Amino acid sequence: MTADLVVDGVTKTYPNGVQALRGVSLRIPAGMFGLLGPNGAGKSTLMRTIATLQEPDSGSIAFGTIDVLRQKDAVRRTLGYLPQEFGVYPRVSALELLDHFAVLKGLVARRARAEMVESVLRRTNLWDVRQRRLGTFSGGMKQRFGIAQALLGSPRLMIVDEPTAGLDPAERLRFHNMLSEIGENVVVILSTHIVEDVSDLCSRMAIIASGRVLLSGDPQSAIDALRGRIWKKIVPRDQLGAYERDLEVISTHLVAGRTAIHVMAPQRPDPAFEEVPADLEDVYFSILRSGDRQAA
Repeated sequence: MTADLVVDGVTKTYPNGVQALRGVSLRIPAGMFGLLGPNGAGKSTLMRTIATLQEPDSGSIAFGTIDVLRQKDAVRRTLGYLPQEFGVYPRVSALELLDHFAVLKGLVARRARAEMVESVLRRTNLWDVRQRRLGTFSGGMKQRFGIAQALLGSPRLMIVDEPTAGLDPAERLRFHNMLSEIGENVVVILSTHIVEDVSDLCSRMAIIASGRVLLSGDPQSAIDALRGRIWKKIVPRDQLGAYERDLEVISTHLVAGRTAIHVMAPQRPDPAFEEVPADLEDVYFSILRSGDRQAA
């Protein structure tokens, strides 16, 4: 049984004065866990801290019996990490670079290493292109290669940071299917600003902004809490400011070139509004809005 990852009161302030994390506490069980927040929310700082790449100012992190901040080597032996910026050597083949990464992860026995490399290449559907140079890979193939290197050593904890940014819809779907399969048996933290990634994949989630956790739990429960409170209306663009001043507009969308607003209210704001089923995007924007009010 895979242990929980427990983050307790983690803070981090950079030398330039930016408070990246402000008392972050989370309990992350096995399965897909979505860490959702805007750019600059502190997601990557938290991921790098869990991955032992930087130190927090205070707080603790434990993965089962492992003290993440003090037993870094033990963490790294069980960790798979796909950072937001993942570079590859363009002239090297996928097979060669994975073999190199496997050695760095301590897989020194040649036969066992070859079996592990073949296993992760097949699992990420890259076996047939294993001899191709990485510089010829598409964006989706590079991301799958990133997951392949993260899977070396059969990790029990995986961190993937903004993995679908820039992928086309077909590549994104393939990537989702692969992550979902991986997340059946290990802790997988998916850090993203894309609401659909969390909605499609994650049974548990947290929303983070300005270094603070604003909500954590089950996405469906958060959606259910907004039932009967989300209203939609097409409005003239030049009247948007008035609606934002008078009502709690949580998001705006363009629909066939027209401006549609979603408003959170206990009852229909006016007869022209229609009730719409809440979704995770409504949860996300309403939570961010409430967080902005608290910060102000």
